[in-house]
Amino acid sequence: MNKPLFLDQTKLTRRLRPIASRKKASIIVGSGKELWDFSSNDYLGFTDAQELKKAAISVIQEHGIGSGASRLLSGDYSIFHYLEEKIASLQNKKAGLIFNAGYQANLGIISTLFGRGDVIFADKLIHASIIDGIKLSGAKLFRYSHNDLEHLEKLLKNNRQKFKEALIVTEAVFSMDGDKAPVKALSIIKQKHNCLLMVDEAHSIGIFGENGAGLVEEEQAFDNVDLIFGTFGKALGSFGAWLATSSEIKNYLINYCRSFIYTTALPPAIVASNIESLNLLQKEPNRRKDLLNKAQLAREKLANNGYETPSQSQIIPIVLGTKEKADRVAINLQEKGFRILAINPPTVPEGGSRIRLTLSYNHPDSVIEELINTIIDLKLNNNDL
Repeated sequence: MNKPLFLDQTKLTRRLRPIASRKKASIIVGSGKELWDFSSNDYLGFTDAQELKKAAISVIQEHGIGSGASRLLSGDYSIFHYLEEKIASLQNKKAGLIFNAGYQANLGIISTLFGRGDVIFADKLIHASIIDGIKLSGAKLFRYSHNDLEHLEKLLKNNRQKFKEALIVTEAVFSMDGDKAPVKALSIIKQKHNCLLMVDEAHSIGIFGENGAGLVEEEQAFDNVDLIFGTFGKALGSFGAWLATSSEIKNYLINYCRSFIYTTALPPAIVASNIESLNLLQKEPNRRKDLLNKAQLAREKLANNGYETPSQSQIIPIVLGTKEKADRVAINLQEKGFRILAINPPTVPEGGSRIRLTLSYNHPDSVIEELINTIIDLKLNNNDL
């Protein structure tokens, strides 16, 4: 008889790596060593912004730490509604609804709005939280090849009419490849086949669009995207997630979405910092412009030295193939002062192990240049590494 998985420790290769502290774009690890952090999603450097800190402290002093209850009980502070109004305005929708976390949001939204007899068409590289939401819903799932509109059209033509409600779902910027979805084209396809369209802006909110509203804004597709998901835990430097949508869908979720109903509301201080993050997004557009310029220069230098990447954003992967090689390279880079972790299956497909650079506005240009030069000097294309 095989041992249960939790007893076979040889299969458990993931480890927690505590840090002692963080300061802007660097971290202090448990040993006391300082590393430049290229594994964080704090793309705009908002985590350390004084505006967010002051907003949180002020509300803690007024309301305390926790919200005390779910929003449908007594945990529904007025600032929650103010935040949702700001989200709706930013995303050009009638309504916004905040959730405690991105995973919780995707799990609840999809499993509430869709069920047996419905169908969902999802990009092959969609985030795990969306996949889990689809599984929980009981809807039929078809996965189209990554950003392959021909394949999607074929699946829709052959299968859409067999089901009641239908959803097309994609990430805007894909978390492991850093490339963009063809949102405008998807918004046209969804109309043609009578589907709803959901776009996960987790890694694009704050970065793209004239107002930092994400890829849907950049591609001027607000009118034809029904469900816009976003998160405060990445570029916006705080915590929590949201859905921007119609008033009807929002009201339905308030009544039936279990991951919204059956949980204690976010702490008021977090909500206050979220409000301030949206304010700061408008006050300092230079942050996203500078970040995208840093990323463009890094991608160009890598490409000029033989390292092609699918990236079109601040997320820059270098695919190395095997887990062993990715692990060795990550350790080597950490020894040289850079916190970069290997990304291995099942997060990425077998044979797709990689290191992934996530750039921040707070990274000095000189440090990014030093990192890219270090990667080039390692000669990662050498199969003997």
